[in-house]
Amino acid sequence: MSGIGNIQSTPAITCLKILMTVFNFIFWVSGLAILCLGIWMKIDLHIYLELSTFYFGSTPLILIGIGCGILIIGSLGCVCTVKGKSYLLYLFAAFLILIFIAQLSVAIASFVYRGKFEEGFKVGLDEAMQKYASDEGKRKSIDGLQSSLKCCGNATYADWFAIDWSGSGPSESVPTSCCISEDQCKNTGLPSDPTDIYTDGCFALVTSFLKKNFGIIGGVAVGFSFLQFFGAILSCCLAKNINKLTYEQVA
Repeated sequence: MSGIGNIQSTPAITCLKILMTVFNFIFWVSGLAILCLGIWMKIDLHIYLELSTFYFGSTPLILIGIGCGILIIGSLGCVCTVKGKSYLLYLFAAFLILIFIAQLSVAIASFVYRGKFEEGFKVGLDEAMQKYASDEGKRKSIDGLQSSLKCCGNATYADWFAIDWSGSGPSESVPTSCCISEDQCKNTGLPSDPTDIYTDGCFALVTSFLKKNFGIIGGVAVGFSFLQFFGAILSCCLAKNINKLTYEQVA
């Protein structure tokens, strides 16, 4: 009977190991992607996100930590698969369940608090514009946002008219980061229908981007979380089949 059991169990174990190897590769790559996103946010993207009053400065560090954790656990998963030790596989499955719960919670929270982030961005952008002349950090954030998104002001470019952004008093002018081409740009004494500057407000462009892409981003996040759940099931199935084969060999 033990010979028959080996024939029945070994192909199943081989198949599960192949699936686990594929899963570990995808899992490891997802960790690397999260790590890169966290580093990008920490180095570059944070200057724009910090314009929102609802942004948490520790977010990039959390993403970096999660990415590193996934890389370590993914490497552990490879070792568990190769070694074929059931207790290691069950431990790996427990880690995956914890990651599944954490990622799903983050995805749900992102959907719930999306409106607050948008509101916080509107308020934060207005505050940053008010401090444009006195705060170099805010000035760099605003200039970078307007240049990259090709926008000007909060709701409209005319928002700058009521702000002493240059230090010489309010006027019908905008910062040069609103210019379509900074080499040849009329950004002072603007007419009622200017052609040298961006006229769309930044808030509308940001919220439009969030509405168009947030569902996709959230869906990917939820999909990745359920990928961990699927990996936990695979790991438990492999451990169960290894235990079964060991028992049959002993019997």
